[in-house]
Amino acid sequence: MSDALPATKGRILIVEDTPANIQTLTAILKEQDYQISVATNGRQALQVIEKMRPDLVLMDIMMPEMDGYEACRQIKASPRWRDLPIIFLSAKSETDDIVRGFELGAVDYVSKPFNAHELLARVRTHLTIDRLNKENTRLLLNVLPAPIAEKLKRQSGIIADRFDDVSVLFADIAGFTPMSAKLSPGELVGLLNRVFSLFDRLVEEHGLEKIKTIGDAYMVAGSLPEPMPDHLDRMVRLALAMQRAIDELGAESGGMRLRIGIHVGSVVAGVIGIRKFIYDIWGDTVNTASRLESHGVPGRIQVSEEVFRRIQGWCRCEPRGAVEVKGKGPMHLYLIEGSG
Repeated sequence: MSDALPATKGRILIVEDTPANIQTLTAILKEQDYQISVATNGRQALQVIEKMRPDLVLMDIMMPEMDGYEACRQIKASPRWRDLPIIFLSAKSETDDIVRGFELGAVDYVSKPFNAHELLARVRTHLTIDRLNKENTRLLLNVLPAPIAEKLKRQSGIIADRFDDVSVLFADIAGFTPMSAKLSPGELVGLLNRVFSLFDRLVEEHGLEKIKTIGDAYMVAGSLPEPMPDHLDRMVRLALAMQRAIDELGAESGGMRLRIGIHVGSVVAGVIGIRKFIYDIWGDTVNTASRLESHGVPGRIQVSEEVFRRIQGWCRCEPRGAVEVKGKGPMHLYLIEGSG
């Protein structure tokens, strides 16, 4: 099976001011079922790109108002379009002209007059490379937060940062071990997939960062890798939404109930490993949030005194008093009753 990009999915912008060249290029590419748009100078090309969102640009160099070099420079200066593949198509074939095009960020250079078969081969190649790059990026963003993925592309070595104010949530399915003994492997994995996929959507809706799952436990952090002033409020609202989601699943979830613990404080976050690496967080705040979950009440959200002080203006909480927490000693803990 060929892994070449299906032609019907290719959107190509032709930037050319000579009508005969526009006609020829359009005929060649449309015959291969590419979707074509045309701009007659660099300035117009910048406007068309925003509307069309092309997969590839064929760029002439000598054009009125704004030449191809300047258009390429501006496209590559934009964070949204810097990865857009640009092929220069020009009669300027001196080495200095070709080198300048590559230095500006072009991926290829085809001299006029061009051969149709060669041009199509180069177009297909760069569209395929672009598709594979986008797929690699998509997979990377499923593993790492976007700012960390970008940093990992730009630098080698350890990535680690300290954050002074981060909310951390642990959620665990109460009674999971006896429940798992009653289900087949397929039923068990299917149930966890439904529940955690639902949690993934809720985390994204609340603008927080899923860190990882550990068995039947689910871990979330707020205010990293980018600071977020209302992260704790978002985290508490997420916890309430997770509890509602489990209740709404009803019989489908096997009557499961969540224990949730939330704490807030400083953490160290970074990428560990060179194979199957993950973005993870460490520190006393993480350990405390985990303890709050494990010492919690099934079906309830347990928070520390620091969390209570910061949310009591809008969230109703029930004090549990001093609870002996493993590794922490007695802690004054609270159970969230609801908002408003």
